[in-house]
Amino acid sequence: MRSATRLALLAGWLGYVLIPWYLPEGMSLAGYPFGKGGTALALVLSGTTPWLAPIGIALVFASLLSARQENAATGKLLAWIGLAGLVVFFAQGFSITLKDQGMPALAALLGGAGAAQPGMGFGALVTLVSLLLLLCHGLAYRGVCRGDLFTTSSIGIVVMLIALFIFLPVSTILRSALVDSSGALVLGEFVERFFSRTIWGLGCLTANTNCGVAWNTLILAVLTGVITTLLGLACALLILRTGMPGKRAMRLLTVLPIITPPFVIGLALILLFGRSGLFSTLLFDWFGVPRSRWIYGLPGVLLAQVLAFAPIAFLVLIGVVQGIAPSLEEASQTLGAKRWTTFRTVTWPLLRPGLANAFLLGFVESMADFGNPLVLGGNFEVLSTKIFFAVVGAAHNQGQAAVLAVVLLGFTLAAFWAQQYWLGSKSYTTVTGKGDSGLPTPLPRRITWISALVIGPWIALTAVIYVVILMGGFVKTMGRDHTPTLQHYITGFSIDFSRGLYFDGSAWPSFFTTLKLAAISAPLTATIGLLTAYLLTRQRFAGRGALEFATMLSFAIPGTVLGVAYILAFNVPPVEITGTGLILIIAFVFRNMPVGVRSGIAGLSQIDRSLDEASATLSARSFTTLWRVVLPLLRPALVAALVYSFVRSMTTVSAVIFLVSAEYNLATAYIVGRVEAGEFGLAIAYSSVLIVVMAIGISLIQLGVGERKLGRRGTTPALASSAAEPIKQG
Repeated sequence: MRSATRLALLAGWLGYVLIPWYLPEGMSLAGYPFGKGGTALALVLSGTTPWLAPIGIALVFASLLSARQENAATGKLLAWIGLAGLVVFFAQGFSITLKDQGMPALAALLGGAGAAQPGMGFGALVTLVSLLLLLCHGLAYRGVCRGDLFTTSSIGIVVMLIALFIFLPVSTILRSALVDSSGALVLGEFVERFFSRTIWGLGCLTANTNCGVAWNTLILAVLTGVITTLLGLACALLILRTGMPGKRAMRLLTVLPIITPPFVIGLALILLFGRSGLFSTLLFDWFGVPRSRWIYGLPGVLLAQVLAFAPIAFLVLIGVVQGIAPSLEEASQTLGAKRWTTFRTVTWPLLRPGLANAFLLGFVESMADFGNPLVLGGNFEVLSTKIFFAVVGAAHNQGQAAVLAVVLLGFTLAAFWAQQYWLGSKSYTTVTGKGDSGLPTPLPRRITWISALVIGPWIALTAVIYVVILMGGFVKTMGRDHTPTLQHYITGFSIDFSRGLYFDGSAWPSFFTTLKLAAISAPLTATIGLLTAYLLTRQRFAGRGALEFATMLSFAIPGTVLGVAYILAFNVPPVEITGTGLILIIAFVFRNMPVGVRSGIAGLSQIDRSLDEASATLSARSFTTLWRVVLPLLRPALVAALVYSFVRSMTTVSAVIFLVSAEYNLATAYIVGRVEAGEFGLAIAYSSVLIVVMAIGISLIQLGVGERKLGRRGTTPALASSAAEPIKQG
């Protein structure tokens, strides 16, 4: 056997023999890995946990194979041993839980009738990974994925993570749609809830009533997806294909909304366009325009979501625009095509992967967002707010929330299918192993002017909003009392130097906790997301399409529902981690992972497979190819994944509002608490501090990752324009 397989087997024995198997009660994350308690072997020998004995037997059989020659027969036996160990591991874990719960029949079969066991600890985790790797290595020895251990192991780990931390909690909450409080199946109630008029009603077309929340949500999501994609594309084209001044400032302003905590953009829009807002007052005083409540409803929610989610489209599309090979556009102009014809027939088709992924992310983000509709929705109800009130409202109805989540998932599945259909099986490769010193074709004048006209109002409104946000922390009460003050910052972020360096402001604990968890989760999110994208685009294996869709599940489910699902799934054995920082990190990672996946897929669709093949021809393993060839070309996608996961970990509220604890309180939970208490100045001041911190974090991420080098001539757009003239004349 290879040394990697022996190392995996050694890890399994360490987890089974030396590391405590269970998590002691009341243990915090700080003591999670090596808490006091018995090892699996000691517990089996004492007769306490006979159901763990088969796992040790599987390790014994795997050890007997370690001296055998590496071949298909050995691989088959190793794969069966790993699979059997995994089956027993999960069977005992989910059947023997709390007393009188779990699966009594299966528990009795495993020798644990009437028994209970606490949540699994680090010993169980290490053993689980070992058994999984033994299964994957056995499949590799049989020739699966060309016998590459890294590829088979990566697929196995990604599938396991998605199954545990996406499929399990989502299926737990969706199961509530089909059963009542006693656990009995109620299909009749499900059908009645699913086809309710409040969901699918068309009263806005046939009568003077509101349409169902499903149609409201769909219209809002489609509009948001289209507008954010066009704005992101226009911004990427202007920055990369023109010599317009102020591109650095424009790039900063386009990213600011994504690093803004929840409710703040909605609050700023109310201060600007509400009945007593700044612009509403000016229009009434100067032009006699009556004050109105137009900001509450579809227009206000759409405006807030466009401001919040357009930067996501920009982050995806800027890497795609940058990756288009200039030689293809030069070839078009050499054949006599004008700039507009080149853009329409060459550039635009090559942008399709980025456009499709940007639209899908904007569509799904709009559907899952509940903060902006909650603040600005008024009578315009959407699925996310209905789910929120079904979960936390006075009339708590978990079954109704689950039905609404099923509808939302249906829309997401339809959008995912439409994206795949639109892209088809065409090739969008533009980054190959050949040298490409072509010059990017300047934009057609009409595209430049249209992009500038579209971007101008967006940039201007964004700038005004952030002026309002920054001012709000330095005045007593924004909109009523504009007396300058620093009291909000002193309350939240004061430092006492009389006792040394003592952070005694009320906001410091949540700030440090949030920063620590975001710094941990961001690289994990980017790593898992880009690795998953690499496997989906570069490998062929059974269930690849299902895995790609599964990665979008946590993104499609509203954050509030996902938080409740995590509580239901991980508040009891075998995975008992609620109240720890670990569950927050897991929620951050798998909530934000889809952005890394979609960015990676869009970037990889431009990179020719011949680069991978050339690396393999030189006897490089797939890990070496990924690390030294593919990853340097995926730097824009890596930046997008790191930036998005970092700022979302700093600013998310819906997915973690039910997961925070006294020990692990987060910045967003603190801000929401201040808003509910009417302390808007302190909330805005804290938000301003977070914006500055995240801006610094983004700069460090971009500096650390660096720029992608494609071996093309560095030329200003003006020079590119002059260089293109002889081509057109010829």
